[in-house]
Amino acid sequence: MKLSTKARYAITAMMELALNENKKPTTLADISEYQKISLSYLEQLFAKLRAKGLVRGVRGPGGGYHLAVPAAELSIARIVAAINDEKSKHDQLEVEQGSEQEVLESMWDNLSHKLYDFLEGISLQEMVDDYNKQQSSLSVVNTFENNSSNIASF
Repeated sequence: MKLSTKARYAITAMMELALNENKKPTTLADISEYQKISLSYLEQLFAKLRAKGLVRGVRGPGGGYHLAVPAAELSIARIVAAINDEKSKHDQLEVEQGSEQEVLESMWDNLSHKLYDFLEGISLQEMVDDYNKQQSSLSVVNTFENNSSNIASF
């Protein structure tokens, strides 16, 4: 498992859906604008997410996307796995048994499994909750700074 830019964009887009879950469907154009991600790139990601059953589309005026799985039940690992292109056995390098390359491949596979297990323990809802906490903290800091500058002007 690799946490590529593609994976980061997919997680970010899924967070947008989760943040807007109780509202109208979220369009890819909105996500593109808010997150500065190419619309065509989002279309590719959402084709994979839709194929894996993680999002559902709503057609027509006012259409867009919703989560197909509740955010609390959706692990970050599942999102990453949905958009990562798995290598087929034909694409894998031929590695000589007992070679240093085989040891390295085994090490990377082991690390991938550990990363997957770690990300499996983090739900999309946890990410959204952390984001909301940080936004609240930022809002409090900005309010304090604005009030302090008003007080300093007296």
